[in-house]
Amino acid sequence: MSWLLLITGLALWYAAHLFKRASPHQRTRLGAAGKGLVSLVLLAAIGLLISGYRAVPYTHVWYPPSFLIYLNNLLIFIAIFMMNPVGRRGWLLHRMRHPMLVGFALWAGAHLLVNGDLAAIVLFGGLLAWGVVEMIVINHAEPHWQAGKPGTWAMDALFLVASALLMGAIGLLHAWLGYWPFPR
Repeated sequence: MSWLLLITGLALWYAAHLFKRASPHQRTRLGAAGKGLVSLVLLAAIGLLISGYRAVPYTHVWYPPSFLIYLNNLLIFIAIFMMNPVGRRGWLLHRMRHPMLVGFALWAGAHLLVNGDLAAIVLFGGLLAWGVVEMIVINHAEPHWQAGKPGTWAMDALFLVASALLMGAIGLLHAWLGYWPFPR
């Protein structure tokens, strides 16, 4: 049953995000109500992903070497920076088409480095694959893209500080949940 929750959560995550691209006419017909529907499906997906992941029995696949925690934390920091809501207003990311999706894929890949159990491989591997699929689908649907105007280094510096603070808060949340994310 727990595997069913996890897989259903992944399926709903994919469906909700790809609905706009796979069925643009149906999505348009739903109008504003469609946003609410997609949001509800995403909330259900997140709930199923969390409950399924926590309920799946631990199945050891590989033992990650301890040094990978440093690489994990570096990639998570970069991912947080890339997923910032003002990324296009800075100088560093203004030429990148999908900074949030690349950041999300980095986040998922970083979690794969430090989690060697089957549930983590399914969860984070599935989310990493979704990020890549989403970029491919968007690029195919909208092949002509141009970078916006470059932002400022000041905006990048501001979000660099905000990213460090957010990473600390996320680390504390992980510790509170019983997963110490920093080197000992």
